[in-house]
Amino acid sequence: MRRVLTNRKVQVIFNGGLAAVLLVVAVVGGRKFAHSGFPLRHADPLLVSGAILLFLVAYAFKAWGWQRLFAADDRPGAASLAFAGGAACVGGIALPGRLDDALRIACVKRFPGVRTGLGAVALSLVVLGLLDNVALAPFSAVAAVHAHSWTVRVGFAVVAGAGILAALLVASLPRLAGRSFVMRFRIGRWLAGHTHSNRRAIAALVFISVSWTLRATAVFLLLDALSMRTSFPLALAFLCASAASAALPIAPAGAATQAGAGSAILIASGVHAGDAIAFAVSAQLLVVGTGAVVMLVLAGWHLATRGRAAVRLSPAVLPARA
Repeated sequence: MRRVLTNRKVQVIFNGGLAAVLLVVAVVGGRKFAHSGFPLRHADPLLVSGAILLFLVAYAFKAWGWQRLFAADDRPGAASLAFAGGAACVGGIALPGRLDDALRIACVKRFPGVRTGLGAVALSLVVLGLLDNVALAPFSAVAAVHAHSWTVRVGFAVVAGAGILAALLVASLPRLAGRSFVMRFRIGRWLAGHTHSNRRAIAALVFISVSWTLRATAVFLLLDALSMRTSFPLALAFLCASAASAALPIAPAGAATQAGAGSAILIASGVHAGDAIAFAVSAQLLVVGTGAVVMLVLAGWHLATRGRAAVRLSPAVLPARA
């Protein structure tokens, strides 16, 4: 598998195929927007506002869940993790798939006041991805039951099965890290000292599940706002398809891939192709926009905090210099 994935011809064919699909999505979506305008222009403003609010709150719960994966003495603030999540979402517009994780690590490490080691951040991000799969497993099971075709049903069943396997891996990781044969190696001893406990993993899973539930509810509100086929299983199917596409090891751009996967599942569910693509692009733009808002709010809050601290210290510093 490694030889196949590292083969230059395979990478060119795979990326070329994905680029062709995304080009078709862009052309069809552009024609739809040019003909009827931006879809959210005629949407119910109250429902759209509710969806945006839910997307924003979902970032907070995701950050609190990620925070629980660190040890108490090595735990960064929730603000730094929320900022990293927003930056990764915005960077997904241009960055290839999975490189948004590198952006998350860089943002956490560069955020002021964070003293957490690089390895601890990377390990927590791996476990966070596994817990995302666990949280999406029940959603995928519901989407599989309500799927209109066997191929889609099998795909969601695979996603649900991957979530179950991820739960087993997360639960067994602390025990594996404490085994004697693992402790013989330096990286094994480091892993034993930085691996999460199952208690912290459960707490993180609760926050992460709430985050995904809020996002699913936001998608449901957007479907209703645009007067499309409205059902919570359809919203779950859209969310699971978008999230599953983000796990691709090679993809031209994370946000575009998620929009393409979301529109594909809507089309498979009987939604008109133009409407499905327009909705997927609109939903992805809202997600990216809320990520940008999270970044700006946290950056502004940090600058304001530093400014107030400098003002409080300045009267005490001036007499000392004099």
